[in-house]
Amino acid sequence: MKKIDELKWDSRGLIPAVVQDAKTGEVLTVAYVSRESMAKMQECRETVFYSRSRQCLWHKGETSGNTQKVVSIATDCDQDSLVIRVEPKGPACHTGARSCFFEEVEGF
Repeated sequence: MKKIDELKWDSRGLIPAVVQDAKTGEVLTVAYVSRESMAKMQECRETVFYSRSRQCLWHKGETSGNTQKVVSIATDCDQDSLVIRVEPKGPACHTGARSCFFEEVEGF
């Protein structure tokens, strides 16, 4: 097991996280977390991210009610990215789609 301080944070103090449905394995979204958002996730057991555009924390589902209960968090072999396995309550995407990944890329 890795400790939060052992993770390799980027120069802005962030680390990318793939959010995955714990039951189906479906990738729901990709977001960034900070040390502060990790601490908040430990407290509330729901996803809390760092918004790079707004430069603040955001608790997923705080206004929509579409929360994500954290089941587990794993790091990769380089400790520079995360997979957060969740139990979603509602859609993950702000468009209302279950996953943020629904647009196919032409030619693939």
